[in-house]
Amino acid sequence: MSESVKESRVQVAPGVSLYVERRDGNPGAAPFVLVHGLASNLRLWDGVAEELAARGHTVVALDQRGHGRSDAPESSYGNAVAVEDLRATVEALGLERPIVAGQSWGGNVVLEYGCRFPPETRGIVCVDGGIIELADWFPSWEACLAAMTPPTLTHLTRAELEARIRAGTPQLPDRAVAAALECFRVREDGRIEPRLALHRHLQIVRSLWESRPSARYKELTVPTLLVLADTGDTARTERKRHAEARAKASAANVRSHWFSPALHDVHSQYPDRVAALLADAVSDGFFA
Repeated sequence: MSESVKESRVQVAPGVSLYVERRDGNPGAAPFVLVHGLASNLRLWDGVAEELAARGHTVVALDQRGHGRSDAPESSYGNAVAVEDLRATVEALGLERPIVAGQSWGGNVVLEYGCRFPPETRGIVCVDGGIIELADWFPSWEACLAAMTPPTLTHLTRAELEARIRAGTPQLPDRAVAAALECFRVREDGRIEPRLALHRHLQIVRSLWESRPSARYKELTVPTLLVLADTGDTARTERKRHAEARAKASAANVRSHWFSPALHDVHSQYPDRVAALLADAVSDGFFA
């Protein structure tokens, strides 16, 4: 790891600390906080973090509770807890009105953060997230649970998992594949297991099922950038476009940008392009 990256742990609740990485930039430049998605980890933000830091911004990336190198209490997962963890991290690190970016479920987390604490952020970025409303996607919780329960991969070795990732998403750069592999640990028997345990994963899915981000945009006052990925799934892209239009109609200061074609993990697929988009939104005055 580069010497310019400072590793630390931040206590966000009694007995719970999060692993964070910080790249310090110019004191006068807008700081960024990067939040990963469900069953992911901060490594997927590496390319974006490096590019933003090269442009002079202080950048903090964190592993959410239960993910990556952060602590994993048995309970207390979901949107509300994640927002409080995020706020505790920002306060502990002394970040002044950062731009908070989240991918997928992380986008829903930063949307709620922006709604609840507008004086504490100069803007939010939702990367293929912030519009995830599972109750619109599935007719019932049972259908949602069946679709959103992750497959069992514990029979695989790390090399076998890597081969699967490369075969399924050949457009991913090598560092993005390496980041995705960090969502798993290797057991003593040589097989893998997810860092986010299944029962914790499903607590977060339930929280997503119960959340209604579309209802939050009318209360949103901070500048908001939606970064959306057209993955080639026509039905899902249509739902995203509907959610995008609804968000723009509800909130006063929402900007959107589409990547097409692109993967859901567009931030790790095209880190330089995503970082440039975020930095340009600062330089052109969108994030005041």
